Amino acid sequence: MANFVPVALNIPPGKYVIAVSGGVDSMALLDILARKTSLELIVAHFNHGIRADSAKDEVLVKETVQKYSLLFEVDHGRLGKDASEETARQARYEFLDAVKKKHKAKAVITAHHQDDLIETAFLNILRGTGRKGLSSIQSPKIIRPLLNVPKTEILEYAQKHHLQWREDVTNIETRYLRNYIRQNLMSVLSKKQRHEILDNINKVAKLNKLIERDIATLSHTHLTELDRRQFIMLPSDVSEELLAQWLRNNQLRDFDRKTIKRLSTVIKTAPAGSVHDVISGRRLKLTAKAVKLI
Repeated sequence: MANFVPVALNIPPGKYVIAVSGGVDSMALLDILARKTSLELIVAHFNHGIRADSAKDEVLVKETVQKYSLLFEVDHGRLGKDASEETARQARYEFLDAVKKKHKAKAVITAHHQDDLIETAFLNILRGTGRKGLSSIQSPKIIRPLLNVPKTEILEYAQKHHLQWREDVTNIETRYLRNYIRQNLMSVLSKKQRHEILDNINKVAKLNKLIERDIATLSHTHLTELDRRQFIMLPSDVSEELLAQWLRNNQLRDFDRKTIKRLSTVIKTAPAGSVHDVISGRRLKLTAKAVKLI
């Protein structure tokens, strides 16, 4: 048995939604967790409707779920072959969240693994998503018990236990940036390089927690107004995150990144006494020392 199994089973007893696509990763995880009697599993399969043969994935997952005598939830996205990876991801997670709420489950479990973690970090570096992008897959909202497990060990487990799975033919299409990274970068990484990359991702994740804690503290400490001089001294990325959190704390949420950048520049450069539109009829009023919402 592959050596990752004890890690994968380290999930507290209770009811969970497990996302199963029909690929080797999720089918292996389903087999592992179905053996754990302390877990009550609801298997959730989202048919994106992107590939012509996706109905076969659904059939395989359904038959496997019946073998394990588990509850099964399925939905159909009908997104079409030109749907972006982000559109598919958003639709899938909306479905998983709905299933979680319906069954009053503790959390959603997915089969993201070590290779996914590294690929996502590379992908977000190329997209310029900043510090959060380097550890975005490590979310407290989703349980990902295989994040320390390389793809090769998952394949080893699936083959050893004679599992059936479906290969997604779109995984070889290099028009998707993730697939290009998988085929041209992941395949040439040494074990040492993997270790170094993972170590850096973990360091960034720890720093992110500290930064977000500080941002939360600052945004709540200055709930009615922001200290303008302190804001100006912060790095741009941090000040923008602080501003976004402060607006959310004041029940303003429908802003975009462009609005945050505009307001951040205003706070740092506009003269005292000036007033600037935010959204929803709210405005910022600047003094020499403070930023107020009016």
